[in-house]
Amino acid sequence: MHEIICPHCSKAFKVDESGYAEILKQVRDADFDRQLHDRLELAEREKQHAVELATTKLNNDLQRAAAAKDAEIQELKAKLEGSEVTQRLAVTEALSAVEKERDTLANALAQAESDKKAASELAEALLASELHKASAAKEEEIQALKSKLEASGVAQRLAVTEALSAVEKERDTLANALRQAENDKRAASELAEARLASELHKVSATKEEEIQGLKAKLDSVELERKLVLAEAVSAVEKERDELKNGIKQAELEKQLAEKSLKDRYEMQIKDRDDTIERLKDMKSRLSTKMIGETLEQHCEIEFNRVRSMAFPRAYFEKDNDARTGSKGDYIFRDSDEAGTEIISIMFEMKNESDKTATKSRNEDFLKELDRDRVEKGCEYAILVSLLEPDSELYNAGIVDVFHRYPKMYVVRPQFFLPIITLLRNAAVNSLKYKTELALVKAQNIDITQFENQLETFKSGFAKNYDLASRHFQTAINEIDKSIDHLQKTKDALIGADRNLRLANDKAQDVTIKKLTRANPTMAAKFADLKNHTVPAVD
Repeated sequence: MHEIICPHCSKAFKVDESGYAEILKQVRDADFDRQLHDRLELAEREKQHAVELATTKLNNDLQRAAAAKDAEIQELKAKLEGSEVTQRLAVTEALSAVEKERDTLANALAQAESDKKAASELAEALLASELHKASAAKEEEIQALKSKLEASGVAQRLAVTEALSAVEKERDTLANALRQAENDKRAASELAEARLASELHKVSATKEEEIQGLKAKLDSVELERKLVLAEAVSAVEKERDELKNGIKQAELEKQLAEKSLKDRYEMQIKDRDDTIERLKDMKSRLSTKMIGETLEQHCEIEFNRVRSMAFPRAYFEKDNDARTGSKGDYIFRDSDEAGTEIISIMFEMKNESDKTATKSRNEDFLKELDRDRVEKGCEYAILVSLLEPDSELYNAGIVDVFHRYPKMYVVRPQFFLPIITLLRNAAVNSLKYKTELALVKAQNIDITQFENQLETFKSGFAKNYDLASRHFQTAINEIDKSIDHLQKTKDALIGADRNLRLANDKAQDVTIKKLTRANPTMAAKFADLKNHTVPAVD
Protein backbone atom coordinates (compact mmCIF):
# COMPACT_ATOMS: atom_id res chain seq x y z
CA MET A 1 0.00 0.00 0.00
CA HIS A 2 1.14 3.55 -0.81
CA GLU A 3 0.05 6.78 0.87
CA ILE A 4 -0.64 9.71 -1.47
CA ILE A 5 -1.53 13.29 -0.48
CA CYS A 6 -4.08 15.13 -2.62
CA PRO A 7 -2.66 18.48 -3.87
CA HIS A 8 -6.09 20.17 -3.66
CA CYS A 9 -7.55 19.06 -0.33
CA SER A 10 -4.23 17.94 1.25
CA LYS A 11 -5.90 14.73 2.44
CA ALA A 12 -3.94 11.53 2.53
CA PHE A 13 -5.35 8.37 1.02
CA LYS A 14 -3.89 4.96 0.35
CA VAL A 15 -3.80 3.07 -2.92
CA ASP A 16 -2.80 -0.49 -3.66
CA GLU A 17 -0.03 -1.60 -5.96
CA SER A 18 -2.23 -1.71 -9.06
CA GLY A 19 -3.63 1.77 -8.41
CA TYR A 20 -0.14 3.17 -7.79
CA ALA A 21 1.09 1.51 -10.96
CA GLU A 22 -1.86 3.03 -12.86
CA ILE A 23 -0.97 6.50 -11.51
CA LEU A 24 2.64 6.05 -12.52
CA LYS A 25 1.51 4.93 -15.94
CA GLN A 26 -0.60 8.07 -16.26
CA VAL A 27 2.40 10.23 -15.22
CA ARG A 28 4.64 8.54 -17.76
CA ASP A 29 2.55 9.51 -20.74
CA ALA A 30 3.49 9.64 -24.39
CA ASP A 31 4.93 13.18 -24.21
CA PHE A 32 7.28 12.24 -21.39
CA ASP A 33 8.42 9.13 -23.25
CA ARG A 34 9.03 11.13 -26.42
CA GLN A 35 10.98 13.79 -24.49
CA LEU A 36 13.02 11.10 -22.75
CA HIS A 37 13.69 9.40 -26.10
CA ASP A 38 14.82 12.70 -27.67
CA ARG A 39 17.19 13.38 -24.79
CA LEU A 40 18.61 9.87 -24.99
CA GLU A 41 19.23 10.34 -28.72
CA LEU A 42 20.89 13.70 -28.01
CA ALA A 43 23.14 12.11 -25.39
CA GLU A 44 24.00 9.29 -27.80
CA ARG A 45 24.86 11.80 -30.54
CA GLU A 46 27.01 13.79 -28.13
CA LYS A 47 28.82 10.62 -27.09
CA GLN A 48 29.44 9.59 -30.72
CA HIS A 49 30.61 13.11 -31.55
CA ALA A 50 33.05 13.07 -28.60
CA VAL A 51 34.37 9.65 -29.63
CA GLU A 52 34.77 10.79 -33.25
CA LEU A 53 36.59 13.93 -32.12
CA ALA A 54 38.95 11.87 -29.93
CA THR A 55 39.58 9.39 -32.78
CA THR A 56 40.17 12.19 -35.29
CA LYS A 57 42.54 13.98 -32.92
CA LEU A 58 44.46 10.75 -32.26
CA ASN A 59 44.71 9.96 -35.99
CA ASN A 60 45.87 13.50 -36.72
CA ASP A 61 48.52 13.26 -33.99
CA LEU A 62 49.73 9.91 -35.35
CA GLN A 63 49.81 11.24 -38.91
CA ARG A 64 51.74 14.32 -37.82
CA ALA A 65 54.23 12.15 -35.90
CA ALA A 66 54.65 9.78 -38.87
CA ALA A 67 55.09 12.72 -41.25
CA ALA A 68 57.70 14.24 -38.94
CA LYS A 69 59.61 10.97 -38.79
CA ASP A 70 59.44 10.54 -42.57
CA ALA A 71 60.74 14.06 -43.03
CA GLU A 72 63.57 13.35 -40.58
CA ILE A 73 64.46 10.13 -42.44
CA GLN A 74 64.46 11.95 -45.78
CA GLU A 75 66.64 14.66 -44.28
CA LEU A 76 69.13 12.05 -42.97
CA LYS A 77 69.17 10.32 -46.36
CA ALA A 78 69.77 13.63 -48.10
CA LYS A 79 72.62 14.40 -45.69
CA LEU A 80 74.15 10.94 -46.31
CA GLU A 81 73.84 11.34 -50.08
CA GLY A 82 75.37 14.80 -49.80
CA SER A 83 78.29 13.44 -47.74
CA GLU A 84 78.81 10.64 -50.29
CA VAL A 85 78.85 13.11 -53.18
CA THR A 86 81.26 15.33 -51.25
CA GLN A 87 83.56 12.41 -50.55
CA ARG A 88 83.45 11.30 -54.18
CA LEU A 89 84.24 14.81 -55.34
CA ALA A 90 87.15 15.04 -52.88
CA VAL A 91 88.58 11.68 -54.03
CA THR A 92 88.09 12.66 -57.69
CA GLU A 93 89.83 15.98 -57.09
CA ALA A 94 92.73 14.24 -55.25
CA LEU A 95 93.10 11.61 -57.99
CA SER A 96 92.95 14.28 -60.69
CA ALA A 97 95.65 16.26 -58.85
CA VAL A 98 97.82 13.10 -58.55
CA GLU A 99 97.30 12.22 -62.21
CA LYS A 100 98.09 15.80 -63.18
CA GLU A 101 101.35 15.71 -61.21
CA ARG A 102 102.13 12.29 -62.68
CA ASP A 103 101.61 13.60 -66.21
CA THR A 104 103.72 16.64 -65.38
CA LEU A 105 106.56 14.40 -64.12
CA ALA A 106 106.23 12.12 -67.18
CA ASN A 107 106.41 15.15 -69.49
CA ALA A 108 109.41 16.45 -67.56
CA LEU A 109 111.07 13.01 -67.86
CA ALA A 110 110.36 12.85 -71.61
CA GLN A 111 111.67 16.39 -71.99
CA ALA A 112 114.82 15.48 -70.03
CA GLU A 113 115.35 12.39 -72.18
CA SER A 114 114.86 14.41 -75.37
CA ASP A 115 117.22 17.10 -74.03
CA LYS A 116 119.74 14.40 -73.08
CA LYS A 117 119.47 12.78 -76.50
CA ALA A 118 119.80 16.14 -78.24
CA ALA A 119 122.84 17.01 -76.09
CA SER A 120 124.42 13.59 -76.84
CA GLU A 121 123.84 14.01 -80.54
CA LEU A 122 125.24 17.54 -80.41
CA ALA A 123 128.30 16.36 -78.49
CA GLU A 124 128.84 13.49 -80.95
CA ALA A 125 128.48 15.87 -83.90
CA LEU A 126 130.92 18.38 -82.32
CA LEU A 127 133.37 15.56 -81.48
CA ALA A 128 133.10 14.13 -85.00
CA SER A 129 133.67 17.56 -86.51
CA GLU A 130 136.69 18.15 -84.24
CA LEU A 131 138.07 14.70 -85.08
CA HIS A 132 137.45 15.36 -88.75
CA LYS A 133 139.24 18.70 -88.50
CA ALA A 134 142.12 17.17 -86.51
CA SER A 135 142.40 14.24 -88.93
CA ALA A 136 142.37 16.63 -91.88
CA ALA A 137 145.06 18.78 -90.26
CA LYS A 138 147.20 15.79 -89.42
CA GLU A 139 146.69 14.38 -92.85
CA GLU A 140 147.84 17.68 -94.30
CA GLU A 141 150.85 17.64 -91.99
CA ILE A 142 151.64 14.03 -92.99
CA GLN A 143 151.41 14.90 -96.66
CA ALA A 144 153.57 17.92 -96.07
CA LEU A 145 156.09 15.79 -94.15
CA LYS A 146 155.99 13.17 -96.85
CA SER A 147 156.63 15.79 -99.43
CA LYS A 148 159.42 17.22 -97.31
CA LEU A 149 160.79 13.71 -96.76
CA GLU A 150 160.78 13.00 -100.36
CA ALA A 151 162.43 16.32 -100.84
CA SER A 152 164.96 16.16 -97.98
CA GLY A 153 165.88 12.53 -98.23
CA VAL A 154 166.86 10.05 -95.62
CA ALA A 155 167.98 12.61 -93.08
CA GLN A 156 164.68 13.92 -92.83
CA ARG A 157 162.86 10.56 -92.74
CA LEU A 158 163.73 10.13 -89.11
CA ALA A 159 162.20 13.50 -88.33
CA VAL A 160 159.18 12.60 -90.36
CA THR A 161 158.93 9.28 -88.57
CA GLU A 162 159.13 11.03 -85.25
CA ALA A 163 156.57 13.54 -86.41
CA LEU A 164 154.35 10.73 -87.57
CA SER A 165 154.72 8.94 -84.27
CA ALA A 166 153.91 12.20 -82.49
CA VAL A 167 150.87 12.67 -84.73
CA GLU A 168 149.75 9.09 -84.10
CA LYS A 169 150.32 9.61 -80.38
CA GLU A 170 148.17 12.75 -80.47
CA ARG A 171 145.59 10.84 -82.48
CA ASP A 172 145.53 8.09 -79.84
CA THR A 173 145.26 10.75 -77.13
CA LEU A 174 142.31 12.32 -78.95
CA ALA A 175 140.73 8.87 -79.36
CA ASN A 176 141.18 8.20 -75.65
CA ALA A 177 139.71 11.64 -74.86
CA LEU A 178 136.78 10.84 -77.13
CA ARG A 179 136.20 7.52 -75.40
CA GLN A 180 136.56 9.22 -71.99
CA ALA A 181 134.02 11.85 -73.07
CA GLU A 182 131.64 9.14 -74.21
CA ASN A 183 132.11 7.33 -70.89
CA ASP A 184 131.51 10.59 -68.94
CA LYS A 185 128.43 11.31 -71.05
CA ARG A 186 127.12 7.80 -70.44
CA ALA A 187 127.82 8.14 -66.69
CA ALA A 188 126.14 11.55 -66.54
CA SER A 189 123.14 10.18 -68.43
CA GLU A 190 122.91 7.21 -66.09
CA LEU A 191 123.28 9.52 -63.05
CA ALA A 192 120.54 11.83 -64.39
CA GLU A 193 118.34 8.82 -65.08
CA ALA A 194 119.00 7.49 -61.55
CA ARG A 195 118.17 10.88 -60.00
CA LEU A 196 115.05 11.23 -62.12
CA ALA A 197 113.99 7.68 -61.21
CA SER A 198 114.64 8.46 -57.54
CA GLU A 199 112.55 11.66 -57.71
CA LEU A 200 109.80 9.82 -59.54
CA HIS A 201 109.92 7.07 -56.93
CA LYS A 202 109.72 9.61 -54.11
CA VAL A 203 106.83 11.46 -55.79
CA SER A 204 105.07 8.18 -56.53
CA ALA A 205 105.58 7.07 -52.91
CA THR A 206 104.19 10.40 -51.62
CA LYS A 207 101.18 10.25 -53.91
CA GLU A 208 100.66 6.62 -53.00
CA GLU A 209 100.67 7.59 -49.32
CA GLU A 210 98.17 10.39 -50.04
CA ILE A 211 96.00 7.98 -52.03
CA GLN A 212 96.16 5.45 -49.19
CA GLY A 213 95.27 8.22 -46.69
CA LEU A 214 92.33 9.31 -48.83
CA LYS A 215 91.21 5.73 -49.16
CA ALA A 216 91.48 5.31 -45.37
CA LYS A 217 89.46 8.54 -44.85
CA LEU A 218 86.94 7.37 -47.42
CA ASP A 219 86.63 4.02 -45.65
CA SER A 220 86.25 5.76 -42.26
CA VAL A 221 83.61 8.14 -43.67
CA GLU A 222 81.81 5.23 -45.29
CA LEU A 223 81.94 3.35 -41.99
CA GLU A 224 80.71 6.45 -40.14
CA ARG A 225 77.92 6.87 -42.69
CA LYS A 226 76.88 3.28 -42.23
CA LEU A 227 76.93 3.74 -38.44
CA VAL A 228 74.85 6.93 -38.69
CA LEU A 229 72.45 5.23 -41.07
CA ALA A 230 72.21 2.23 -38.77
CA GLU A 231 71.57 4.54 -35.77
CA ALA A 232 68.96 6.51 -37.71
CA VAL A 233 67.26 3.33 -38.87
CA SER A 234 67.31 1.94 -35.33
CA ALA A 235 65.93 5.22 -33.96
CA VAL A 236 63.20 5.23 -36.61
CA GLU A 237 62.38 1.59 -35.89
CA LYS A 238 62.34 2.36 -32.18
CA GLU A 239 60.02 5.34 -32.74
CA ARG A 240 57.90 3.18 -35.05
CA ASP A 241 57.59 0.60 -32.30
CA GLU A 242 56.81 3.36 -29.82
CA LEU A 243 54.16 4.70 -32.19
CA LYS A 244 52.69 1.24 -32.56
CA ASN A 245 52.65 0.86 -28.80
CA GLY A 246 51.19 4.36 -28.53
CA ILE A 247 48.49 3.44 -31.05
CA LYS A 248 47.68 0.32 -29.11
CA GLN A 249 47.70 2.32 -25.87
CA ALA A 250 45.53 5.00 -27.50
CA GLU A 251 43.10 2.37 -28.76
CA LEU A 252 42.96 0.88 -25.28
CA GLU A 253 42.48 4.34 -23.77
CA LYS A 254 39.83 5.09 -26.39
CA GLN A 255 38.00 1.90 -25.49
CA LEU A 256 38.30 2.76 -21.80
CA ALA A 257 37.16 6.35 -22.51
CA GLU A 258 34.22 5.06 -24.54
CA LYS A 259 33.30 2.71 -21.76
CA SER A 260 33.73 5.44 -19.15
CA LEU A 261 31.77 7.89 -21.28
CA LYS A 262 29.04 5.35 -21.80
CA ASP A 263 28.89 4.58 -18.09
CA ARG A 264 28.88 8.29 -17.27
CA TYR A 265 26.10 9.00 -19.75
CA GLU A 266 24.12 6.07 -18.45
CA MET A 267 24.64 7.41 -14.94
CA GLN A 268 23.62 10.90 -16.09
CA ILE A 269 20.56 9.50 -17.83
CA LYS A 270 19.67 7.61 -14.69
CA ASP A 271 20.20 10.74 -12.58
CA ARG A 272 18.17 12.73 -15.08
CA ASP A 273 15.39 10.17 -14.93
CA ASP A 274 15.45 10.39 -11.15
CA THR A 275 15.47 14.20 -11.37
CA ILE A 276 12.58 14.15 -13.82
CA GLU A 277 10.66 11.82 -11.54
CA ARG A 278 11.43 14.08 -8.59
CA LEU A 279 10.42 17.19 -10.50
CA LYS A 280 7.28 15.52 -11.72
CA ASP A 281 6.43 14.60 -8.19
CA MET A 282 7.39 18.05 -6.92
CA LYS A 283 5.35 19.80 -9.60
CA SER A 284 2.37 17.65 -8.78
CA ARG A 285 2.63 18.85 -5.17
CA LEU A 286 3.20 22.56 -5.90
CA SER A 287 0.65 25.27 -6.56
CA THR A 288 0.92 27.65 -9.55
CA LYS A 289 2.54 30.41 -7.47
CA MET A 290 4.98 28.03 -5.87
CA ILE A 291 5.95 26.66 -9.31
CA GLY A 292 6.82 30.18 -10.54
CA GLU A 293 8.75 31.01 -7.35
CA THR A 294 10.67 27.75 -7.66
CA LEU A 295 12.02 28.83 -11.08
CA GLU A 296 12.97 32.24 -9.65
CA GLN A 297 14.79 30.61 -6.76
CA HIS A 298 16.57 28.27 -9.16
CA CYS A 299 17.81 31.20 -11.28
CA GLU A 300 18.84 33.19 -8.19
CA ILE A 301 20.76 30.22 -6.76
CA GLU A 302 22.48 29.60 -10.11
CA PHE A 303 23.53 33.24 -10.31
CA ASN A 304 24.75 33.41 -6.71
CA ARG A 305 26.90 30.32 -7.29
CA VAL A 306 29.00 32.17 -9.89
CA ARG A 307 28.53 35.76 -8.68
CA SER A 308 31.89 36.04 -6.86
CA MET A 309 33.85 34.59 -9.78
CA ALA A 310 32.10 35.91 -12.90
CA PHE A 311 30.16 38.98 -11.73
CA PRO A 312 31.87 40.46 -8.64
CA ARG A 313 30.45 43.98 -9.15
CA ALA A 314 27.01 42.95 -10.47
CA TYR A 315 23.58 43.85 -9.02
CA PHE A 316 20.98 41.06 -9.24
CA GLU A 317 17.93 41.59 -7.06
CA LYS A 318 14.16 41.26 -7.26
CA ASP A 319 12.24 44.16 -8.78
CA ASN A 320 10.15 45.51 -5.89
CA ASP A 321 9.35 48.90 -7.47
CA ALA A 322 5.65 48.75 -8.41
CA ARG A 323 5.02 52.53 -8.57
CA THR A 324 4.27 52.34 -12.30
CA GLY A 325 1.68 49.61 -11.76
CA SER A 326 3.86 46.74 -13.01
CA LYS A 327 7.15 45.13 -12.10
CA GLY A 328 9.39 42.41 -13.41
CA ASP A 329 10.95 39.56 -11.47
CA TYR A 330 14.68 40.44 -11.38
CA ILE A 331 16.96 43.28 -12.52
CA PHE A 332 20.58 42.65 -13.44
CA ARG A 333 23.09 45.50 -13.65
CA ASP A 334 26.87 45.29 -14.04
CA SER A 335 29.48 48.06 -13.99
CA ASP A 336 33.24 48.43 -14.42
CA GLU A 337 35.84 49.48 -11.86
CA ALA A 338 35.12 53.15 -12.48
CA GLY A 339 31.43 52.64 -11.73
CA THR A 340 30.29 53.02 -15.35
CA GLU A 341 27.31 50.79 -16.11
CA ILE A 342 28.17 48.10 -18.67
CA ILE A 343 24.82 46.37 -19.12
CA SER A 344 21.36 46.14 -17.56
CA ILE A 345 18.77 43.36 -18.02
CA MET A 346 15.14 42.99 -16.94
CA PHE A 347 14.28 39.31 -16.20
CA GLU A 348 10.89 37.63 -16.13
CA MET A 349 10.55 33.94 -15.04
CA LYS A 350 7.54 31.93 -16.17
CA ASN A 351 6.63 28.34 -15.32
CA GLU A 352 3.46 26.28 -14.99
CA SER A 353 2.34 22.88 -13.89
CA ASP A 354 1.89 20.02 -16.34
CA LYS A 355 -1.68 19.56 -15.10
CA THR A 356 -2.74 23.17 -15.73
CA ALA A 357 -5.82 23.17 -17.89
CA THR A 358 -5.19 26.46 -19.74
CA LYS A 359 -1.66 26.52 -21.18
CA SER A 360 0.04 29.94 -21.45
CA ARG A 361 2.29 31.02 -24.30
CA ASN A 362 5.52 32.95 -24.18
CA GLU A 363 4.18 35.71 -26.44
CA ASP A 364 1.55 36.56 -23.81
CA PHE A 365 4.23 38.07 -21.53
CA LEU A 366 6.49 39.89 -24.02
CA LYS A 367 4.55 43.17 -24.16
CA GLU A 368 4.45 43.61 -20.38
CA LEU A 369 8.15 42.64 -20.14
CA ASP A 370 9.09 45.29 -22.74
CA ARG A 371 7.10 47.92 -20.83
CA ASP A 372 8.88 46.97 -17.59
CA ARG A 373 12.24 47.19 -19.37
CA VAL A 374 11.51 50.71 -20.62
CA GLU A 375 10.08 51.94 -17.31
CA LYS A 376 13.02 50.59 -15.27
CA GLY A 377 15.62 51.89 -17.76
CA CYS A 378 17.13 48.49 -18.66
CA GLU A 379 18.93 47.85 -21.94
CA TYR A 380 17.82 44.21 -22.49
CA ALA A 381 14.78 42.11 -21.54
CA ILE A 382 14.92 38.30 -21.09
CA LEU A 383 12.07 35.89 -20.51
CA VAL A 384 13.24 32.71 -18.73
CA SER A 385 10.44 30.32 -19.55
CA LEU A 386 9.41 26.70 -19.20
CA LEU A 387 6.22 27.36 -21.13
CA GLU A 388 5.50 25.58 -24.39
CA PRO A 389 7.73 22.59 -23.60
CA ASP A 390 7.01 20.99 -26.99
CA SER A 391 8.03 24.02 -29.05
CA GLU A 392 11.06 23.26 -31.22
CA LEU A 393 11.74 26.99 -31.52
CA TYR A 394 12.19 27.60 -27.80
CA ASN A 395 13.78 24.22 -27.09
CA ALA A 396 16.59 25.02 -29.57
CA GLY A 397 18.22 27.40 -27.06
CA ILE A 398 18.41 31.20 -27.07
CA VAL A 399 15.65 32.81 -29.18
CA ASP A 400 15.70 36.52 -30.03
CA VAL A 401 12.35 38.22 -30.58
CA PHE A 402 13.75 41.49 -31.94
CA HIS A 403 11.11 41.42 -34.68
CA ARG A 404 8.48 41.94 -31.99
CA TYR A 405 10.26 43.94 -29.30
CA PRO A 406 13.77 45.44 -29.35
CA LYS A 407 16.59 43.78 -27.41
CA MET A 408 14.47 40.92 -26.04
CA TYR A 409 15.30 37.20 -25.73
CA VAL A 410 13.42 34.06 -24.66
CA VAL A 411 15.57 31.32 -23.09
CA ARG A 412 15.23 28.08 -21.21
CA PRO A 413 16.56 27.94 -17.61
CA GLN A 414 19.72 26.07 -18.66
CA PHE A 415 20.68 29.09 -20.81
CA PHE A 416 20.13 31.61 -18.00
CA LEU A 417 23.84 32.08 -17.17
CA PRO A 418 25.13 31.73 -20.76
CA ILE A 419 22.89 34.55 -22.04
CA ILE A 420 24.04 36.84 -19.22
CA THR A 421 27.67 36.01 -19.98
CA LEU A 422 27.26 36.55 -23.73
CA LEU A 423 25.50 39.90 -23.38
CA ARG A 424 27.89 41.08 -20.67
CA ASN A 425 31.03 40.14 -22.69
CA ALA A 426 29.60 41.81 -25.78
CA ALA A 427 28.86 44.93 -23.75
CA VAL A 428 32.39 44.89 -22.28
CA ASN A 429 33.85 44.67 -25.78
CA SER A 430 31.64 47.52 -26.99
CA LEU A 431 32.32 49.59 -23.85
CA LYS A 432 35.74 50.53 -25.19
CA TYR A 433 34.18 51.84 -28.39
CA LYS A 434 31.47 53.60 -26.41
CA THR A 435 34.15 55.23 -24.24
CA GLU A 436 36.11 56.29 -27.32
CA LEU A 437 32.90 57.63 -28.92
CA ALA A 438 32.05 59.54 -25.75
CA LEU A 439 35.60 60.92 -25.66
CA VAL A 440 35.32 62.00 -29.31
CA LYS A 441 31.96 63.61 -28.60
CA ALA A 442 33.40 65.37 -25.55
CA GLN A 443 36.33 66.53 -27.65
CA ASN A 444 33.93 67.80 -30.33
CA ILE A 445 31.93 69.57 -27.64
CA ASP A 446 35.14 71.03 -26.22
CA ILE A 447 36.21 72.17 -29.70
CA THR A 448 32.78 73.74 -30.29
CA GLN A 449 32.88 75.46 -26.90
CA PHE A 450 36.45 76.59 -27.62
CA GLU A 451 35.38 78.01 -30.98
CA ASN A 452 32.40 79.76 -29.36
CA GLN A 453 34.62 81.13 -26.60
CA LEU A 454 37.14 82.24 -29.23
CA GLU A 455 34.41 84.01 -31.23
CA THR A 456 33.08 85.62 -28.02
CA PHE A 457 36.59 86.70 -27.09
CA LYS A 458 37.19 88.07 -30.58
CA SER A 459 33.92 90.03 -30.63
CA GLY A 460 34.53 91.38 -27.10
CA PHE A 461 38.11 92.22 -27.94
CA ALA A 462 37.01 94.00 -31.14
CA LYS A 463 34.39 95.99 -29.18
CA ASN A 464 36.89 96.92 -26.49
CA TYR A 465 39.45 97.77 -29.16
CA ASP A 466 36.94 100.05 -30.88
CA LEU A 467 36.13 101.79 -27.61
CA ALA A 468 39.81 102.08 -26.68
CA SER A 469 40.61 103.35 -30.20
CA ARG A 470 37.95 106.06 -29.94
CA HIS A 471 39.15 107.04 -26.44
CA PHE A 472 42.70 107.04 -27.72
CA GLN A 473 41.76 109.29 -30.64
CA THR A 474 39.92 111.63 -28.24
CA ALA A 475 43.00 111.75 -26.02
CA ILE A 476 45.18 112.45 -29.07
CA ASN A 477 42.88 115.31 -30.08
CA GLU A 478 42.94 116.69 -26.55
CA ILE A 479 46.71 116.38 -26.52
CA ASP A 480 46.86 118.19 -29.86
CA LYS A 481 44.63 120.95 -28.39
CA SER A 482 46.83 121.08 -25.30
CA ILE A 483 49.90 121.23 -27.53
CA ASP A 484 48.37 124.12 -29.46
CA HIS A 485 47.50 125.90 -26.18
CA LEU A 486 50.95 125.24 -24.77
CA GLN A 487 52.50 126.45 -28.04
CA LYS A 488 50.55 129.68 -27.71
CA THR A 489 51.63 129.93 -24.06
CA LYS A 490 55.20 129.21 -25.14
CA ASP A 491 55.05 131.91 -27.78
CA ALA A 492 53.67 134.35 -25.19
CA LEU A 493 56.40 133.39 -22.72
CA ILE A 494 59.05 133.71 -25.45
CA GLY A 495 57.64 137.19 -26.27
CA ALA A 496 57.69 138.18 -22.57
CA ASP A 497 61.28 136.91 -22.29
CA ARG A 498 62.25 139.00 -25.29
CA ASN A 499 60.61 142.09 -23.77
CA LEU A 500 62.30 141.39 -20.43
CA ARG A 501 65.64 141.06 -22.17
CA LEU A 502 65.07 144.36 -23.96
CA ALA A 503 64.03 145.92 -20.68
CA ASN A 504 67.15 144.53 -19.03
CA ASP A 505 69.29 145.81 -21.84
CA LYS A 506 67.69 149.24 -21.44
CA ALA A 507 68.16 149.07 -17.68
CA GLN A 508 71.81 148.18 -18.18
CA ASP A 509 72.25 151.14 -20.47
CA VAL A 510 70.98 153.58 -17.76
CA THR A 511 73.90 155.57 -16.13
CA ILE A 512 74.22 158.64 -13.88
CA LYS A 513 75.59 160.60 -16.74
CA LYS A 514 72.66 159.78 -18.99
CA LEU A 515 70.17 160.60 -16.23
CA THR A 516 71.81 163.88 -15.26
CA ARG A 517 72.73 164.95 -18.75
CA ALA A 518 69.69 167.14 -19.12
CA ASN A 519 69.10 167.73 -15.38
CA PRO A 520 71.64 170.14 -13.79
CA THR A 521 69.97 169.88 -10.40
CA MET A 522 70.44 166.16 -10.16
CA ALA A 523 73.98 166.50 -11.54
CA ALA A 524 74.86 168.93 -8.78
CA LYS A 525 73.35 166.66 -6.16
CA PHE A 526 75.35 163.65 -7.33
CA ALA A 527 78.51 165.76 -7.50
CA ASP A 528 78.00 166.88 -3.89
CA LEU A 529 77.33 163.31 -2.88
CA LYS A 530 80.49 162.20 -4.56
CA ASN A 531 82.57 164.90 -2.90
CA HIS A 532 81.09 164.32 0.60
CA THR A 533 81.55 160.63 1.10
CA VAL A 534 79.53 159.14 3.95
CA PRO A 535 81.83 157.49 6.56
CA ALA A 536 81.39 153.79 7.21
CA VAL A 537 79.42 152.83 10.32
CA ASP A 538 81.31 150.65 12.79
